[in-house]
Amino acid sequence: MKMDDWKFRQVRRVIKIVNIKDIARKAQVSVATVSHVINRTRFVSDELIKRVEQTMIDLDYQPNLLAGSLRTKKTSTIGLIIPDSSNMIFAEVSKNIENILFSRNYNVIVCNSSYDINRELEHLKTLRSKMVDGVLIVPATLEGEHLEKFKNIGIPIVILDRTLPDINIDTVVADNYKGGYDAAKYLENLGHTNIGYIDRIYDLPHSLGRKNGFIRALEEKGILFNKDNIVRGGFTFNDGVEASKKILKKNPGITAIFSFNDISALGAIRGLTELGLRVPKDISVVGYDDIPLSSIYIPSLTTVCYPVSEMAKEASKLLLKRISKPIFKKADRIIIPNELIIRESTSRCKNRA
Repeated sequence: MKMDDWKFRQVRRVIKIVNIKDIARKAQVSVATVSHVINRTRFVSDELIKRVEQTMIDLDYQPNLLAGSLRTKKTSTIGLIIPDSSNMIFAEVSKNIENILFSRNYNVIVCNSSYDINRELEHLKTLRSKMVDGVLIVPATLEGEHLEKFKNIGIPIVILDRTLPDINIDTVVADNYKGGYDAAKYLENLGHTNIGYIDRIYDLPHSLGRKNGFIRALEEKGILFNKDNIVRGGFTFNDGVEASKKILKKNPGITAIFSFNDISALGAIRGLTELGLRVPKDISVVGYDDIPLSSIYIPSLTTVCYPVSEMAKEASKLLLKRISKPIFKKADRIIIPNELIIRESTSRCKNRA
């Protein structure tokens, strides 16, 4: 006998698959009784329940969840699709949702679409094949027809952080317009009128809401926002470094910069430092998200707090409601307020030539 064959046989002896017949034999009850204890399908005395459950523990019995799900049509599994698993905000969203649903006895399958609609479609197909009870999704694009079709096959779905046009799907979003508005009002009150804006590469509803709210607040104050002060950057720290330098090259007199997210705002602080400017003494910086790094960076970042825990809580609660009562006429739309967090990266305006 080969050594590898011997090892395999030894492993098989250690990993013995226990079934309900083994449980019944050990507990000295019928197979039917074990089945009723596991599935709670008929009355069984407390004494027998205790005996069977203790035997299951002693034999390390693992029930066949797939077989159970075929009977109940429930798998206690939720799919979560996010566009970028490396993004700190989406990582926080995932953690919060997993914690909430785990406390409700659900497992979560996390999928990363990488802002790719085709990858998102493949994830939806996979989640359907795994018979998930529902799906939470931050869509990769503004397309929503495939999500409507997914809902119509009977799998509840809730959209986070995006508002998609012309679809009847439950949505939970932050008040991005108000967040951008509040950031601009705060900078106005500090005397800033010449403000740079780091925008995302392409518009999505949440980033567009932030920008529109920001511009509207300036207009209400009679400040004509210079569209040339907008630089479209990426999501990374280095993108923020480069974006801040581009803004100052276009308009050296800028006294403040607002960024659509925290990572690029922190990068902007580094870029401004490399240009010989001091934050906030020479120029103020405001971000958006309130990621954990924002509070420990030097200087700590003034930012608009993205309500991660509240959104995760409301989205999870809404999805569980749809799982229990899947038929509805009109989708819910829940808007969660933001909060401006004032820290060290902003100060009163000091005009520069």
